[in-house]
Amino acid sequence: MSKKPVKKEEVETTGHSWDGIEEYNNPLPRWWLWTLYACIVWAVGYTIAYPAWPMINSATAGVLGYSTRGEVAADIAAVEKSNETINAKLASVELGEIAADPELEIYAKSAGGAVFRTWCAQCHGSGAAGVQASGYPNLLDDDWLWGGSVEAIHATISHGIRTETDDDTRYSEMPAFGEMLEKEEISQVTNFVMSLSGTAQDASMVEAGAVVFEDNCSSCHMEDGAGDREQGAPNLTDAIWLYGGSYDKLVETITYSRYGVMPAWTERLSEAELRAVATYVHGLGGGEASE
Repeated sequence: MSKKPVKKEEVETTGHSWDGIEEYNNPLPRWWLWTLYACIVWAVGYTIAYPAWPMINSATAGVLGYSTRGEVAADIAAVEKSNETINAKLASVELGEIAADPELEIYAKSAGGAVFRTWCAQCHGSGAAGVQASGYPNLLDDDWLWGGSVEAIHATISHGIRTETDDDTRYSEMPAFGEMLEKEEISQVTNFVMSLSGTAQDASMVEAGAVVFEDNCSSCHMEDGAGDREQGAPNLTDAIWLYGGSYDKLVETITYSRYGVMPAWTERLSEAELRAVATYVHGLGGGEASE
């Protein structure tokens, strides 16, 4: 006995046709439509309850008055409240005594690391190795322009270097010798400086360069080229160069001078934060004993 053929119900088309293929006008599933309607209702309610619509100067506040900035500010205030006691201790103890208190030292290094990554890593790098030949010093070695004790580091961070807004800033300025010396003399003194930590490009100029150095450079860099921290004059004998130690880079430095600037952080950081980041930097590997 043969089955009776089932008559298929014809579905209207949308009237669209691509290469002879027509599109059926099938209705959307009810569950999908109700989900869509629920999302629309939820979205309208959300924009009424929470900040949503951008205005000229700010967004609509929402009837609940919620703010992500306010939430973060409350979290920060809670953390600061919980750290009040240890921050007060950190801000008042002698810098050289922080290392003698294990709990305080651990906190200072942890907090200092957070401060460093927030405010200092942009120039000195996330690992504090600086940016070679760009004027941002490596804080991991033992080469310090203004001293590497925790007290000296704290003073440098607090008051900055060549910061016009701080009367206690570290300040020194190297003359642009291109306005004082002949090109031949600059070439001679460059070769002499290179000879202090390695090999001169032209050994025949070293002797004459020593005379130029003694007459023009030794008052800051000292007669032996070892530098003077009181003036921020770098050591020229250790092969560590802030702006590069190649012949061309040294000629550029001597001819045009350098004038790096570091901001003073006293107006942006609390005393506890200044001491924390000084302790952190001091402990990176190149810190020296307290003065």
